Amino acid sequence: MPKTISRRDMLFQAGGGISGLALASLLGNDNLLAQSASKPHFKPRAKSVISLFMTGGVSHIDTFDPKPALRKHHGQPLTGFGEIIVRQGYPGPIMASPYSFKKYGQSGIEVSELFPNIGGIVDDIALIRSGHGISNDHVLAHYEWNTGSLLMGFPSVGSWVTYGLGSANQNLPGYVVLYDPRGGPNAGISNWNSGFLPAAYQGTVFRPTGDPILDLHPPAGIAPERQRARLDHLAALNEQHAAQHPGSTELAARIASYELAYRMQTAAPEAVDISKEPESVTRLYGLDNPVTEPFGRQCLLARRLVERGVRFVQLFNGAKARADVDDWDAHSNLHDNHSAHAREIDKPVAGLITDLKQRGLLDDTLVIWHSEFGRMPISQKGLGRDHNPGALSFFMAGAKIRGGQVIGSTDEFGYKAAEQPIFYHDVHATILHLLGMDHKRLTYFFNGRHYRLTDVHGELIPQIVA
Repeated sequence: MPKTISRRDMLFQAGGGISGLALASLLGNDNLLAQSASKPHFKPRAKSVISLFMTGGVSHIDTFDPKPALRKHHGQPLTGFGEIIVRQGYPGPIMASPYSFKKYGQSGIEVSELFPNIGGIVDDIALIRSGHGISNDHVLAHYEWNTGSLLMGFPSVGSWVTYGLGSANQNLPGYVVLYDPRGGPNAGISNWNSGFLPAAYQGTVFRPTGDPILDLHPPAGIAPERQRARLDHLAALNEQHAAQHPGSTELAARIASYELAYRMQTAAPEAVDISKEPESVTRLYGLDNPVTEPFGRQCLLARRLVERGVRFVQLFNGAKARADVDDWDAHSNLHDNHSAHAREIDKPVAGLITDLKQRGLLDDTLVIWHSEFGRMPISQKGLGRDHNPGALSFFMAGAKIRGGQVIGSTDEFGYKAAEQPIFYHDVHATILHLLGMDHKRLTYFFNGRHYRLTDVHGELIPQIVA
């Protein structure tokens, strides 16, 4: 006689411990299981993305876009740009950068003295100086760059990526967020929300200090077999409910989250345990310095996560959780503000790219460093700068992108993107392309039409995808 297989064994084999073939099918249809991930549209150049978001608005003209004209015309009013300056009420004169710039690497790209370590790896990055957006409001600009829309409620780029490709590791989330230990960024959870995509695609927040994941381990005295039995019983009840309420993505996401949490009890502690990293690596990320340690720890965790198949990791530097917490929003004292934040992130960012390269991971990982907008060439009270969505600098590394190149430019004062303006939709289209997805084909039907991350816009950045 053939061997009898119990219902439970059958379900374990078919669904990885999820009770019910119908339930496994439900999760599979929504791409909530790693093995059900969609195939790329074409051969990808990267498997994972690490997004380094500097919240608050980094001044491009003080970091990566030197403008001698600012020093030449320091203290004079900015003219020649129509009525925009007057109408928006920026009273300050032109303000020279308080920082010097230096040429780095074989490419000779000029980088501010704020970033000597990033300058040291400039031949590994592609620097874009002609980025621009729409809104000069922090929250709306965060929406733009993280969701492709000025409106709340749209899926984040990380959600689109995991929706399109699924997770490469069943035991870890496909999309992880690490924010500043001082608090969350502008716009909060909307930065990593799944919007109208199934709820399972929203980012999973790992805490920046202490245990990254709360309540990861089962209560003392609960044997694994007992916990497994509880989950099986819960899944069976959820299966019955799912059959009565088909199409409930929230229910499917909740079921998937229970199973993922169970599997993470084994995988996650190892993934976030940096105690076994050699001292040479922890020093590379700046973990030996209290100033660089917080962001350095985030960057090291990001490397460990993509190394283990996490598809999209987003790190935030700067917080707006409380009124007394600072970020890169340098209205009153740009020198002190940017100097402090640059010290926090310069070594960790360079360490991350260096480490990925040394391990052979950089070709398969896209690293993007950016902010929500740049800042004005004119001053506020002679010391700070206001928001400027018309121009910002950002860079990409990895994914077989040619390093040591500068793409686009701003006008002589750094007020507006001039040569090859690059919009946030262009950035999103390029990210998806590097992951093997056509941004025009990655769609989701909602509210009567097919939506996509780039809406009806988006052009590939030719120098990046070449």
